[in-house]
Amino acid sequence: MVNYKELILKHKFYADFVIDDKIILEVKSSSGIVDGHYAEVLNYLAISNLRIGLIVNFNEKSLQHKRIISSK
Repeated sequence: MVNYKELILKHKFYADFVIDDKIILEVKSSSGIVDGHYAEVLNYLAISNLRIGLIVNFNEKSLQHKRIISSK
C-alpha cells in the first residue's frame, strides 16, 4: 500500500531490497545503468521517505554501482 499526499494508491511498488529501513537497493542485469533506473529508485525513495538508494548492475565486465541521495 502506498500513501501519497494523503491518498492511498492502488499501485504497489516493490523495491528489490530495503536495508535496515534506510537504504533501497535495486539490483540490475542490463547493458548499463540508464535514466529509467534512476527514475525508479527516485520514485521508491519518494514514496518510502528514505534518502539513500543504490543501483547495482552485474551485467558488465566489472560491477557498476551508483548511489542516489534524495534531497528530501
